[in-house]
Amino acid sequence: MRFVEHLPHEIRQEDHVTITMSDGVRLSARIWRPTGSDTDPVPAVVECIPYRKNDLTSTRDAIHHPYIAGHGYACVRVDLRGTGESEGVLLDEYLDQEQRDAESVLAWVAEQPWCDGSTGMMGISWGAFAALQTAARQPESLKAIVIASFTDNRYADDMHYLGGAMLSDNLAEAGTMFAYATCPPDPGVVGERWRDMWRERLEAARPWVLEWLRHPHRDAYWRHASLGEDYSRLRCPVLASSGWADGYSNAVTRLLANVDVPRRGLIGPWSHKLPHLGEPGPAIGYLQEVVKWWDHWLKGVDNGAMDGPMLRTWMQESVPPSTSYEERPGRWVAEPSWPSPQIEEVVHPLRGSVIMTADDEEPAPRARTRTVRSPLSVGQFAGKWASYNAPPDLPYDQREEDGGSLVYETEPLAERLEILGSPSVDLEVSASAPVAQVTARISDVAPDGRATRVTYGVLNLTHWESDEHPRPLEPGQRCRVRIPLNGVAQAFPPGHRVRLSLSTSYWPLVWPAPEPVLLTVHEDNGALTLPVRPTEEPDGMPQADFGEPEGCRPPPVTRLTEPEQAWNVSRSLVDYHSALDIVKDRGMQRYEENGIEVGLRAVEKYTSVADDFSSPTGRSAWTMRFSRPGWDVRVETSTTLTSNAHAFTVDATLDGYEDGRRVFSRTWNETVPRDLA
Repeated sequence: MRFVEHLPHEIRQEDHVTITMSDGVRLSARIWRPTGSDTDPVPAVVECIPYRKNDLTSTRDAIHHPYIAGHGYACVRVDLRGTGESEGVLLDEYLDQEQRDAESVLAWVAEQPWCDGSTGMMGISWGAFAALQTAARQPESLKAIVIASFTDNRYADDMHYLGGAMLSDNLAEAGTMFAYATCPPDPGVVGERWRDMWRERLEAARPWVLEWLRHPHRDAYWRHASLGEDYSRLRCPVLASSGWADGYSNAVTRLLANVDVPRRGLIGPWSHKLPHLGEPGPAIGYLQEVVKWWDHWLKGVDNGAMDGPMLRTWMQESVPPSTSYEERPGRWVAEPSWPSPQIEEVVHPLRGSVIMTADDEEPAPRARTRTVRSPLSVGQFAGKWASYNAPPDLPYDQREEDGGSLVYETEPLAERLEILGSPSVDLEVSASAPVAQVTARISDVAPDGRATRVTYGVLNLTHWESDEHPRPLEPGQRCRVRIPLNGVAQAFPPGHRVRLSLSTSYWPLVWPAPEPVLLTVHEDNGALTLPVRPTEEPDGMPQADFGEPEGCRPPPVTRLTEPEQAWNVSRSLVDYHSALDIVKDRGMQRYEENGIEVGLRAVEKYTSVADDFSSPTGRSAWTMRFSRPGWDVRVETSTTLTSNAHAFTVDATLDGYEDGRRVFSRTWNETVPRDLA
């Protein structure tokens, strides 16, 4: 990244500004704005997230907020209620209270003498959710949004449930927020009342996973704050982005297809990162695009921000399987609209173990069935639902996974094949149990046999008709199902094969069904549909020119202890115990701007024994420490999830320490009935 030392506007920074909500709770904000805005008001850009502006996101914030402010905007970074130095408590994600707070923040900002009354919202992940959900409420001052790594469907396309099957990230994200929502404010900012504020957070805390387990179907809980329930609620322009390695690879194209506002989409090869910090690379000059967007929609500058294609995306070239990439080879391709008229949905029948093409001769019709009962080990090389690229967390070589799966393959490709969009698999199946799941994976198989997963999808078969009203399967009864796979842009070279793999488990990425299932696939009605894109670019489409990533130089951070990363798969052939151990430890760091020393260590562990479907166990444990001379506190959380055929059990602990002495402790042991999950 190129750090920009000189910007068009000189700026000032205010580290702690309070914004009072209607109920009297005061939120804490950091503001960067041009010094000239005292007499010449400017538009404002707001970001609302729960990840602590004073320390944990301060480096990231300092790269892009001053950059945008230096181009003539007031940037307002707000800690959500109950986080950082903001008062109150944070009880769950995306509550109505949070959106009312965001509306109040926008109204306050628009009324400030340094703001000209026009506002925008931006963010990645939670910040993008907040922007999209607030925009759907149509606050008066909000003129445009910029969002990255988001969803418009909280049930079917977030980190909780996928195809009606529960993701292990349901536990991991709950563990993350169990820690973040119980951290103390900085006494250097809020003074001696920090203990009372911390105690309030600790007393109000609970493992969020309990609430998420109580809603295994698509109900009012998930419909709340899901724009997909009514796209017409979005009435302001949107610049939307994500990455193919991210869990949120579907929402950009879905948004482009369904909203009726000025819109642009951008999808790179990235994990859960902003595009100017994108990993795997190439990262791009994203902040230049963002400033151009704000200039057009908040300042009315005729700068061509809406010229060119509706969607630009990175067409990924074939790569060997790896859990991490510095760069993904490929090229930028453009679509003038979405859905794209140049993409053809090509149906490939499944016959025997073959993915057929249009040139293949159909065999004589006869009833064919194949069966699969996957071991619990299928999925250990699946990687994370959403890659963060640290530790390396992408799927590894799929050959071992395919040993416990049904496999279909094309012949070696005679010509290059490119796909862009969401593939799907149509199957006629029957199952041996009332609750079953199937995972479908597409891999790029090189001539030497190595298999790189390209995309995947999951379906809890009890949801084959409805996510709102699933129903048990009748063992042996046939049903026709469609499994949508995550969107992707991928090239397959000549000589490579396209492989489709079907498995009845994908642990630990997906929590297993209550019992082992024998799945029968009735192949005469099976098909793989690929969104095939021409390899030649359409005439007249301008080439992408994003420029070099740039931003402002962040304040110095001193590393005090070394970080640790681990992603270890182990198996014992004595007691058949298998485990995936993940460690994400940032080490202790000192933020020199304010002197706070912060340590963050997260450990996830997923275990199972042989093919005992009552044995899977997940654990998420966090330690977060904050200190400076005269102040030393830490929070330790642990959440363990187990299940049997009838219920989930959550065991959780929360401990708070001051100067090494435990000052708070609470435990939970609760069960939640399994409802076709």
